[in-house]
Amino acid sequence: MAKLNIVQAINSALKNEMKRNSDVVLLGEDIGRDGGVFRVTEGLLEIFGPERVIDTPLAELGIIGSAIGMAAYGLKPVAEIQFMAFSYAGLEQIFSHAGRIRSRSRGRFTCPIVVRMPYGIGIKAPELHSESAEALFCHMPGIKVVVPSSPYNAKGLLTSALRDPDPVIFLEPSRLYRSIKTDVPDEDYAIPLGKAAIYQEGKDITVVAWGAMLHRAAEASAGFDAEIIDLMTLKPFDEEAILNSVRKTGRLVIAHEATRSGGLGAEIAALVAEEAVMHLKAPVIRVAGPEAVTPMAKLEDAYMPQIDRIRKAFATVMEF
Repeated sequence: MAKLNIVQAINSALKNEMKRNSDVVLLGEDIGRDGGVFRVTEGLLEIFGPERVIDTPLAELGIIGSAIGMAAYGLKPVAEIQFMAFSYAGLEQIFSHAGRIRSRSRGRFTCPIVVRMPYGIGIKAPELHSESAEALFCHMPGIKVVVPSSPYNAKGLLTSALRDPDPVIFLEPSRLYRSIKTDVPDEDYAIPLGKAAIYQEGKDITVVAWGAMLHRAAEASAGFDAEIIDLMTLKPFDEEAILNSVRKTGRLVIAHEATRSGGLGAEIAALVAEEAVMHLKAPVIRVAGPEAVTPMAKLEDAYMPQIDRIRKAFATVMEF
């Protein structure tokens, strides 16, 4: 077991699964010789060769479309998109084809692709490099959406995604790529999709977060008896974990860096309103990004929900 960051943990998961399953192939811009823009695939070309680690043209629609075709013919393609906003060009392929093949063929075919991409604020990148539009993918039937928050669960979740028969969007918080290290086993292990984890136990407030916001919410919880849930899988998310916690605490705060309108926080709040409203002692509060386009580098820190905003939400539900 070694201490790894998220970049190294994802690389380890890809390497292990490519050794285990010869059908796994990687494709994306600069992923071979250069190891990808964040060096996540570094060294894999030398081990597995250019037939399994494929450098593509700069064409996201083509990358995702090619991956869908490979999957239909029995391969397990892993498509890397350099930044989340670049995937918008490929949404038609994901929505119209990857997510519908099982239904369209009445279960005769599946589309076992994994689409990996960094997302979110925190690295002071140019425009279209810091998007947090995970709710777009969560709205697509037939698609699973995963966000790790640590090196350990990055490797375990990606292993599960690589073994899943259906399309998985694997969102990697760029802010966390090299900022934290944890013990990560060298051998294979899998964290099941669709299950949340209790990051921190508490009895007064349920806090739901994912990715980089999980750590910001944990920092904000100092002085509060907050139970923090790391959602990990955003679609389908673990409804029972959230409801069980809310029934215990009676209060719910949801923190995400995406804009508030139409964000995943609204879906979680609606679930609690439908299934656990009689347990609530205070209104549900969402702490989210402003209703604005993700800004350039100098304004990033002001755009991402700050610790004081999250703490204010905690105080509000406690004082209600």
